[in-house]
Parts: sequence; structure tokens; C-alpha cells
Amino acid sequence: MVRRATIVSAAVLSAGLVLAGCGSGDDAGTGDSGDDGPVTLTFQSLAFQPESIAANQQIIEQWNADNPDIQVEYLQGDWASVQDQLVTAFEGGTAPDLIHYESSYLQDFADRGWILDITDLVPDEMNDDILDGAWEAVTFDDAVYAVPFLLDAQVIFANKALLDAAGIPVPAPDDPWTWDEFAEISKQLTDADTYGVAWTLKDPANRMLNLALNFGGGFFEESDGASTAVFGDAEKEAFQRIHDQLYVDKTAATDAIGMGGSDPLPAFFAGQYAMLPKGIWFRQQIIDQAPEDFEWVTIPALEGDSQAQAAAPQTISIAAESEHPEEAMAFLEYMLNPENQALLAKGDWMIPASEAAAQDPVLTETPDWAVAAASGEFLEQAPFQRVRGYEEWKNKVANPSIEEYFANSISLDELGTRLTEDGNEILERYNR
Repeated sequence: MVRRATIVSAAVLSAGLVLAGCGSGDDAGTGDSGDDGPVTLTFQSLAFQPESIAANQQIIEQWNADNPDIQVEYLQGDWASVQDQLVTAFEGGTAPDLIHYESSYLQDFADRGWILDITDLVPDEMNDDILDGAWEAVTFDDAVYAVPFLLDAQVIFANKALLDAAGIPVPAPDDPWTWDEFAEISKQLTDADTYGVAWTLKDPANRMLNLALNFGGGFFEESDGASTAVFGDAEKEAFQRIHDQLYVDKTAATDAIGMGGSDPLPAFFAGQYAMLPKGIWFRQQIIDQAPEDFEWVTIPALEGDSQAQAAAPQTISIAAESEHPEEAMAFLEYMLNPENQALLAKGDWMIPASEAAAQDPVLTETPDWAVAAASGEFLEQAPFQRVRGYEEWKNKVANPSIEEYFANSISLDELGTRLTEDGNEILERYNR
């Protein structure tokens, strides 16, 4: 949990403690104000679903109406290009004041001094309301670098008609299927026309490291601040089980492994795939695209030794170069209050990091909310979230090698060799 501190709240700021005319007038991307004008903050959002974009813009419009001395300008970012775009902006001194991203990328930004340590800016009420596991995901060397607000968890979506026809009941959140049970149920649902499951495994590293936590797979060990990649029995377990479904049991569709996003939905709706493991956010895609007569259910996360998954929240950071960090935090305090977090979570069909927001009827009345809410209870910080150089390790070694493994082009042992020997060559540069 973040150290508690008291911030100058939005109400106090608007009462006069902010000297709106003290901006330097620079033309970088950080917040600015003229001699007599309001402070202007830039906020780059990665919202991409129409409901989510609308929720973000609604919150900003209300803030701007209520706070004439601190205005927020909405900038639309894109998940597909944001990494390169932000690096360019940081290096050029044109980063937005407020940056929407994901916790997995923050360690590198913090190490480079690009995002602000906000430990002493976070209000007590916000600190207490947001889940401890979410705070842990944005805390590096005892410093907090973002406010976490949206969480995802891996669940399974299933064709209810196919479950009913096979006599398979939907498990309750407090009685999830084990991985062994899931393998047997996949066999029951497989026939000449239907695969029991479709694993979509495009750019699969984050997802597989997440699922490996079910069996205690950590993939990285740390000693004296240096990280080393490892690949033992615990790390192998989830890989072997999914590979067996593809090539031994033949209950998983091999044509789905290269898919991403909503690619598998037509076959899912057509009954060709009985089950589809995805993030909890995928409910929205199903609702938007499903035929009117299609019935589906959400299956809770599978259990191995545990149901543990990585808490990799979406986050909002303040750029270190921002000239108005207190005003930026005042806006964040408003934007990410429980009521607004509920709107944002509903817009993306995700789990709010705010405990109070999770009780809001805006969310509790959405389909299969009980499964979504229960998913937030087993999220924890994973070892890979603290590894310097993880992004390079993931992109250059893990993603391509894992894809080859699931295409049956390399063995599990060869995968392990690449993740460790090739991977550690990368990590050594960051450990120096």
C-alpha cells in the first residue's frame, strides 16, 4: 500500500491556492497557462470502445465546467502505437501531463525519470479505497508512479447451449473448475463439428506468464537487485497443458492460436468453439457482436495450485516534466473517484481498482458481474512486473518463441532454453 499523505484537494485548489498565472508559457506537451488564463493540462487516454471514450469525455467536460482555473484537454491515444509515441514524446519534452497506460510498462518509464513519483500526492481517501494489490503493481523501490484504476482477469466464455447439451453445469465463483476438470470438460465438448476450446495466442507472453501463476510459475528470480529468467517445472505446467489440448487431446482449435482480439467470435457464435478463454473485458465484445439468440456464460478463472493472476492494472501517471503536478493530481482525484471509476469500468467492461466503485449498481447489474467481481480477489503482483528489461525480453524473445512452441515448431525444452539463455543476455544489460 502507498504511504499515506494529504494532497491539496481539488476543492482547495479551486479556492485559490493555485496561482493560475504562474505557468512558464513553454510550448511542450506539458500543462501551460498564460499570464491571466487557466492552467491547461493535457490528458492522453487509450480508451477505444465508444462507451469508454464517452465516459472519459463526460468526466472531463464536467470537470472543466466546475473548474474554470484548471482545464483538461483530452488527447486520443492508440494502444497499437502508444509505446513508441510516448518514448518519442518523453525524449522530445512533449509528453502529456497525464498519461493513461498499463502498469507493466511503468518500471522502465520510472527508471528513465519520465514519470513522477506521486507517493506524497495521493489523497488518503483514494489510498484507502484502491485495492492493495493494484497499488503494489505501480510501486517500484517504495515509490508510487501511477494511480491504478482498471483491472482485468482471465476467465472463460462458453456457449451455454453446448454446455447444456453436454449436461455441464456452470461453476460458481467460489467453486471454480480445476485445470484437470477443464481438460476433461473440453473433451466432452469436442466432436466432429466443435472444438472444446479455442486458445487465441497472438503475442502470448503476458498472458502465459499470467496463467503460469496458477502453478507458482514466476519466471524470474531476483538477487541483489538483478533479475534472472528461470524455467522450471512450475513455469512449464500451463504451457504443457495448453499444448496437450492442441496436439494430444486435440480439443483445442489449432486455427485459433494465431488469432487476437475479436477474431474468434464468428466461429464461437457458430458453435465451432465451445469455450473461449479471454479477459473479463471481452464481455463487451460478445454483447456487441453476438446474434440475438446466442446464449453465453462466463466461467470463473481456472484453479491450479491457486487462482492467482497478475494485477496489471490500467493506470494514469503524471509526467515528470509536467509543470502542474498538484493540479494534475487534483484532477485525478476527481476523475478516479468511486462514481467515475464505476463509469470507466463499465465503459471498458473491466474491474475497478476502487472497492467502493465495485459496489456501484452501474457495474453490479452488468452480465455476470459476480464472476467479474470475484476475479479481482486473487490478483497479485507478479515477479515479471518488477523486472528491468522485461519489455525487451518479452518482445524479442518470449513472444516469438512462445508462438513457435504453440505452433508445434519447437519443444518445451527449447522454449525454456530461449527464455533463459537468450533472455538472460538481454537482462544482463539492465542488471549492470
